[in-house]
Amino acid sequence: MPMAAGEIEALIKAAIPDAEVAIHDLAGDGDHYAARVVSPSFAGMSRIKQHQTVYAALGGRVGGELHALQLETAVA
Repeated sequence: MPMAAGEIEALIKAAIPDAEVAIHDLAGDGDHYAARVVSPSFAGMSRIKQHQTVYAALGGRVGGELHALQLETAVA
């Protein structure tokens, strides 16, 4: 079953409370999303660590109920 954009956003914000999160459905199918996550807590982290932090917030759902996630992160 596909994930709703609101659920993805809620999971990220629960793990990274200061994050600004924008989710876009890329294919209109609820399986392929793009996410932009901007957070002051990313300061000093490598881009890889920023992405790992977001993926950890999703709790292993990427590749399962969330088929694909195009991710962009930035420091606020």
